[in-house]
Amino acid sequence: MPTLKLPDCEMYYRVDDFTDPWTKPETVLMLHGNAESSLSWYAWVPVLARHYQVLRPDMRGYGQSTPMPRDYEWTFDRLIDDYCRLMDHLKIERFHLVAAKIGGTIARVFAGRRPERMLSLTVVGTPQAKRPGAEQIPALIEEYETHGAEHWARRTMDGRLGEHFPAEGVEWWTKFMGRAPVSSLIGFNRGINYADIRADLPNISCPTLVITTEESGLGTVERTREWQQTIPDSRLQVLPGKSYHVAASDAEACAKATLAFMQETSIKSRQGHQ
Repeated sequence: MPTLKLPDCEMYYRVDDFTDPWTKPETVLMLHGNAESSLSWYAWVPVLARHYQVLRPDMRGYGQSTPMPRDYEWTFDRLIDDYCRLMDHLKIERFHLVAAKIGGTIARVFAGRRPERMLSLTVVGTPQAKRPGAEQIPALIEEYETHGAEHWARRTMDGRLGEHFPAEGVEWWTKFMGRAPVSSLIGFNRGINYADIRADLPNISCPTLVITTEESGLGTVERTREWQQTIPDSRLQVLPGKSYHVAASDAEACAKATLAFMQETSIKSRQGHQ
């Protein structure tokens, strides 16, 4: 089981690479959302891994990485440092960054603060740059502690996967997210989930793709376009539907759009160096 020893925890990761063995593919680093793990990208791997080396870590606190204590001080810089340590460990200097949900918040800050590491950025179904709802944090913590993570996941699942996702799939995602350690959820919600990242967006210099849906519960298309347009070299792609976890509900469509965007970026980069 591949793990990286960090100063205060261990981080598990998966590597998928089905490119031709005589090639040297670029790498895609994929960041999952809250209460998830690297497994959340299961439907993306067949699309991306034929063309890129795909690296899927479990964020500290989640999946097979070390759970974090409830009083752990979560910060963007600590998470960014985790991922940079992983890429340094694997001797990967620059990479494409792909993220979903709150992973997209972390990714936007990452790209803004470490632009020298980025080949491109894709964020899929991600919150507003200044996400409303921080006043809910005490009630969320009480729910986690009293009823557990699965109760929260089931209560909030409506709208996450849209109207047409199969019932069996909704139940799978509920159980999957319900396995998240309560201690990690508590600290993450306090430190990351409702952070204001507006100041980081103009510092993103790599080509950026933002994917949302027509009626996402994370914000209207207009609200999404407002923060997307503060990223200099960015574009917005709007898919039909109401899902806000569109990376899961429309995984193949999102993965194909991301693949096309990264390939376009790679071609332009090679042409620029000729």
